[in-house]
Amino acid sequence: MPRFFNTAGPCNPGRHYMLPAGERLPLVEPLVEQEQYFVVHAARQSGKTTALLELARQLTAGGKYAALLASCEVGEAAGRDAVAAVQALTFSLWQTAQRDLPPELRPPAPETLDAVNPLSRFSAQLTRWAMACPRPVVLFLDEIDALQDESLIGVLRQLREGFVGRPGSFPQSVGLIGLRDVRDYKVRLAVRSDGISLGTASPFNVKARSLTLRDFTAAEVASLLAQHTDETGQPFAPDAAAEVFEQSQGQPWLVNALAGVLTTEPDALVRDRAATVTRAHVLQAREILIQRRDTHLDSLVNKLQEPRVQRVIEPILVGQTLPLDLEYDDDLAHARDLGLVARRDGLLRIANPIYQEIIPRVL
Repeated sequence: MPRFFNTAGPCNPGRHYMLPAGERLPLVEPLVEQEQYFVVHAARQSGKTTALLELARQLTAGGKYAALLASCEVGEAAGRDAVAAVQALTFSLWQTAQRDLPPELRPPAPETLDAVNPLSRFSAQLTRWAMACPRPVVLFLDEIDALQDESLIGVLRQLREGFVGRPGSFPQSVGLIGLRDVRDYKVRLAVRSDGISLGTASPFNVKARSLTLRDFTAAEVASLLAQHTDETGQPFAPDAAAEVFEQSQGQPWLVNALAGVLTTEPDALVRDRAATVTRAHVLQAREILIQRRDTHLDSLVNKLQEPRVQRVIEPILVGQTLPLDLEYDDDLAHARDLGLVARRDGLLRIANPIYQEIIPRVL
C-alpha cells in the first residue's frame, strides 16, 4: 500500500510520510544516557506521541535499553481516582509492553502485585521491571495531562521516590509527555482549595529539563512533501510547498492535513500523479479544511470557549499589543501551550493563517 499523509494517531514510517523522530527532540537521547528525568510538552497533534514512540523503538532496537512509550489515558473518572488511576496505569504499562517489547524485556504481570498497597503498585511494578530486565529501562509516559488531582500527585511522587534507585531498581530515565510543563499543572479543588500550581515544590522536582516540540521548519515541510514526490513522481511547485508552510506555519497536523487533501485522500484535489500541485491548489485545500472542521480544528473551536483563552485571543484580534512574557502570565502560557498563539516578528500573534481565519468566525 502506498504511503500517505497521516492526521489520525501516531505515524508509522512504513505507512505514512514522516520526518525522522529525533530531529525535533535532539536532547532526549543525551538525557536518557545521563539517566535524567524530563518533560516534553507541546500542543495537541504536534507529533509528540509519534516522535517518542519512534524514539523508544530506536532505543530498544539499538540493543542498549528497554524503552517503552505507555499512555496515561485512563478515562476521566480514573484520572481523578488515585487507586483506579494507579491500577489502570500499571495494567496499561504491562499491556503495551506485550505489544512493543520482546518477552525478555517485558515487565512482570500485574497479578504479582496483589499483595502491594494499591496506591504504590505503579512504582512497585517499575521496581520489579527494572530489577528483572537485562537492560536499563527507559519509560516515556504519554498523555500525563490525563491524570488529575490525587492521581497526578500520586504518580509523580512515586516516580520521585523511585528516582534514587535508578538504574538498578527503577527506570534509568523517565519522560513525561503532555500539553504543559509539570510546574504549570493546576491541582483542582479536590486537592487544594486555592487551585495553585504545583510550583517549585512539585512532586516531580527530580526533573532535569523541560523540552518543547517545535513545529516543522519550511525546509522540513519541503522535505516531507518531497517524500511524496520521490515515491509517486508527483511534483509540488516551489510556491506550493512554500504556501503549505505559510498557511500552517509548520504545525504538523495542518501540514499533513493540507498535503492529504491535496494528494493522498480518496477524494484528493490532485489525484493525477502526472499533475503538478500548485499554489492555487493549496489555497483551495485550505478552504476545504476550514469548512470541513476536522477533529483537530473542532477541538480548537472548543478551546475558544474558555474565558482564559478569550482573554488572550480577543485583544490580538483587535490589534492590541500584549506582553510577550509568557513565563509569568498563566493565561498566555496556556494559549501558547494549546498552540493558539506564537511569537512572530517580535509580536504575539495567532499561530497561523488557518487559525487566524477560523478564530474570528467562532468568536
